[in-house]
Amino acid sequence: MRKPGVTFNAFDVVAVPFPFTDREASKRRPALVISNDRFNLNHDHMVLAMITTATKTVWPSDVVINHWQEAGLKVPCRVRLKLFTLDNHLILKTVGHLLPQDVQSVQAVLTEYLDVASTI
Repeated sequence: MRKPGVTFNAFDVVAVPFPFTDREASKRRPALVISNDRFNLNHDHMVLAMITTATKTVWPSDVVINHWQEAGLKVPCRVRLKLFTLDNHLILKTVGHLLPQDVQSVQAVLTEYLDVASTI
């Protein structure tokens, strides 16, 4: 579990316990921080997107992480807009951070599918 006061930034790759509960049996899974550090600090939670290796079922909004090794991942992965919130103290560790090229790709998909400003 993460120490209090440790901040997370948008586009950090973090390890989270799945199924995201305090059950004894859980697996570590990577996730991408979507919310900014101000949200993460003020709410003690963060908004995350799933990172997956799944290739059989591809979502139109999936973003392939081209520089997965530089992001701290062990195998090729993609960001999936399966979003969730998680208490900051449940974050196990920071794995890495997306490179600018991959950040731009994720931002483009977030804008395309979740452009909140244009829906108001």
